[in-house]
Amino acid sequence: MNVIKVSRKNSDINIDVADYSMVKDLIGKYHPHYIFHLAANSSTRHDVFFENHATICNGTNNILEVVKTVSPESKVFISGSALQFKNNGLPIKETDPFEARDAYSVCRIQSVYAARYYRSLGIKIYVGYFFNHDSPVRTHRHVSKFIADAARKVANGEDLKIEIGDISVKKEWAYAGDMVKAIWTLVQQDAITEAVLGSGKAYSIEEYLSICFSLIGKDWKEYVMLKQGFNAEYNLLVSDPSTLFSLGWRPEVSFTQLAQMMITE
Repeated sequence: MNVIKVSRKNSDINIDVADYSMVKDLIGKYHPHYIFHLAANSSTRHDVFFENHATICNGTNNILEVVKTVSPESKVFISGSALQFKNNGLPIKETDPFEARDAYSVCRIQSVYAARYYRSLGIKIYVGYFFNHDSPVRTHRHVSKFIADAARKVANGEDLKIEIGDISVKKEWAYAGDMVKAIWTLVQQDAITEAVLGSGKAYSIEEYLSICFSLIGKDWKEYVMLKQGFNAEYNLLVSDPSTLFSLGWRPEVSFTQLAQMMITE
């Protein structure tokens, strides 16, 4: 299968998904079997609201309208997020209600309703709601990468201290490669069009600290300071992936294996 990577820069093809004419030219040229709309600034900050609106909302609208017009045989995958659901501290399913709790959620919710509308017009559209997923290509602003980088530096002899907020927060620490396989599982069938993409297993930030530093033979408490007065967005964010599991998918990389990967690769 020929895969074409598309982004605003540094990709096989450089386009802005918020530009309708660019999207139309691209899809009209290739008539792809599958389109995966993964673009976003993965931040809930209000100051990136318009960037995310352009990328997530306008990008979704552009892709779906172009598919309807020039490539109706294409299957489309739209990214959703765990953060767009009402979080009552229980495992979240794709059938749970949405909650527009921040600018990012607003964009994700809008794109899902656009997907449902175009699905009613006959377009084959899937929505996968991503829970936390990590890999060594994470940026330093993600706590998983921040902690793993610190552990690697300590292992290499650096004397450092890092500051972290509420380490009791629990979330999923799934491997991004497993989530790609989950997406592929979803788009290979027609019975289920929306599903949460997650492992269903939650671990605290403290547990992640412990496993990362234990892998280098150190005690994390010697290298971590806790931020005073820090308020976390949530206490627990975990999926109920039973719908996806019913299709035969299971995560393959364990929590410990992921931590090892984050430190060494």
